[in-house]
Amino acid sequence: MHIRDIFAAHKTTFSFEFFPPKKDEAWDDLFAEIVCLQGLEPSFVSVTYGAGGSTRERTHDLVVRIQKETKLTAVSHLTCVCHNREELAAILERYAASGIENILALRGDPPRDKPNHDRSTDAFRYAGELVRFIREYAGPGGRPFGIGVAGFPEGHPDTPNRLKELDNLKAKVDSGAEYVCTQLFFDNHHFYDFRDRCDLAGIKVPIMAGIMPVTSKKNLIHMAELSAGSNIPAALLRAIERCETDDDVARVGAHWATNQCFDLLNNHVRGIHFYTLNRSDATREIYANLGVKNSSRLRP
Repeated sequence: MHIRDIFAAHKTTFSFEFFPPKKDEAWDDLFAEIVCLQGLEPSFVSVTYGAGGSTRERTHDLVVRIQKETKLTAVSHLTCVCHNREELAAILERYAASGIENILALRGDPPRDKPNHDRSTDAFRYAGELVRFIREYAGPGGRPFGIGVAGFPEGHPDTPNRLKELDNLKAKVDSGAEYVCTQLFFDNHHFYDFRDRCDLAGIKVPIMAGIMPVTSKKNLIHMAELSAGSNIPAALLRAIERCETDDDVARVGAHWATNQCFDLLNNHVRGIHFYTLNRSDATREIYANLGVKNSSRLRP
């Protein structure tokens, strides 16, 4: 389903994010998690993207498998880095042929095995340019692809000027982006301030809140690396320090994320996007805590 139709059909969207496993033996386990979450009837699921050749193919394979073997709507991430125009055009044509209707357009970072990649060789340096490029291509049935972009409630790590940051986001929306999905955050006040500033800047598309429940102390460190510049509240850190096992941490993480979601729903969030780290248990627990059997129950 096209993202425009998804937002028209749901008062609040619920979506999950996965990443393609690097090892072949992990594929069946991941797909079992995806099938498990299918019972929650999310509005859509998204798949992260690596610029490297093998990782790129794994993203495409996973998105297509979700599209063909489940009832879920799959959104594929796509980045600018390590791509020329011909490669990007070929990817879009493959997605259209596979029935993929929606793309999350990102600038992206160089692969770990190419830390010194020369960005001047890329077709585009910024996500806004990629949005314009995607908008020129027809998706399945000739309808333009649905396009999303990223938002940063606590500031983009490469743009310390917050006014300039919103100008850049507005440019992406003006180029054709139809929704914004935020980086993860743990304090909802950052999200509400970001949403208000977007409104003042004239950004009127749906803004989804990115939520990642903490599942272990190791996971917390990884999350801090993923969300450069994101603040982890002292209250959450204290609660995790009191935990003796990772099971205790997971319970604290699910409780914290549940409270975030309750508050977001009470403040009319347009969508909640769960960064699952390829595990379904935390997301299923949060759903149960919220009393939401599936996202289709929240209609406009």
